[in-house]
Amino acid sequence: MAGFHDAHHLQERTAIIVPKQLIKVTEVAEHYDELDVFYREIWGEHVHHGLWRSGSETPEQATVALVQRVAELAGIVSGDRVCDIGSGYGATARWLKDHREARVTALTVTPAQHHFASMLNPCADNPVYLLRDWHENGLDAESFDAAIAIESMSHMTDKKRALNEAARVLKRGGRLVMCLWLAGENPGRLTSRHLLEPICREGRLPGLPTEVEYRKWLADAGFDVQQFDDESRAVRRTWAICIVRAIKAVCVDRRYRRFLLNAEMRNREFFLTMFRILAAYHLGAMRYGIVVARKAS
Repeated sequence: MAGFHDAHHLQERTAIIVPKQLIKVTEVAEHYDELDVFYREIWGEHVHHGLWRSGSETPEQATVALVQRVAELAGIVSGDRVCDIGSGYGATARWLKDHREARVTALTVTPAQHHFASMLNPCADNPVYLLRDWHENGLDAESFDAAIAIESMSHMTDKKRALNEAARVLKRGGRLVMCLWLAGENPGRLTSRHLLEPICREGRLPGLPTEVEYRKWLADAGFDVQQFDDESRAVRRTWAICIVRAIKAVCVDRRYRRFLLNAEMRNREFFLTMFRILAAYHLGAMRYGIVVARKAS
């Protein structure tokens, strides 16, 4: 596992990659609502990258491996109250309940994801699934032992505010673990224009910051960064598998063909985005980081 550079070795860079038009929270929800069935059929209930260590893992094993890694880094133990920020279909929250005996509150902005998670066991009180914007989460201050954000921070329209909210709901000394989509430190003009900016626009990402920006925002929010790991090589296989599965689905399932040919489907362009993401990883223009931060005691 390769780590990111220490903060004092990084040069400050202020040109965060942003899409040409403003991305709103409602557009993030619409993206996942419109692609709901396709996400689950192509990749499953874990709407995040897989983590390959040996290379022999199945995609299902790799996605769970990422959750296990996050749980280890967050130090989640039995009885801990955990906030799952951007919980998708709730698969991570359910894993934490089943395998760490944690009490989990899971938030998503996507109605389809919230409905799917809630209907699995409507009478259960753990996890608690909330359909709520993290910027306006309404949770009690200092009420969680740990918080996790597996790729959801990339969709946050105001990342500084989102991190401040994470600090607010965590107890003193609480841990925050985030899996982050990042821009490389110096991606270049052409890769920014033809890969990173379209990825932001088509993937409904308000921006792709670098490690530098996240370190600064975390410090400003009152966090001490303890670890910042680059897992780009260990996760990028996700997109090669998704591309192969999507192509096969288009060939055999007319639902996919109808979707791609329907001009009213705003998110059909994400089919192309998968190729951009895979290329960006291989070129080093895009990075995948796991950061561990602790709220000041």
